[in-house]
Amino acid sequence: MAPFLGVMDVRRRVGINLKKFREERGFSQEAFADHCGLHRTYISGIERGVRNPTVLIVEKIAKALKISAAELLQEIKVSSRGE
Repeated sequence: MAPFLGVMDVRRRVGINLKKFREERGFSQEAFADHCGLHRTYISGIERGVRNPTVLIVEKIAKALKISAAELLQEIKVSSRGE
């Protein structure tokens, strides 16, 4: 079954949210991966939307960011002006 047009893949959404929260906290990918106990290339893959993290990994990442797992899954708000 093909995804609906206009609906972002959940892997991409998690990746975009992860990158946003990670950068807001001043972590490089490598430093954040060390903080989580994960490999930098795994974090990179999640951020690019090519990895499919388990719910346990989503929880681990959320705890490291001090946010809820739901915040990693939330819809991305895009302005109509493309900002």
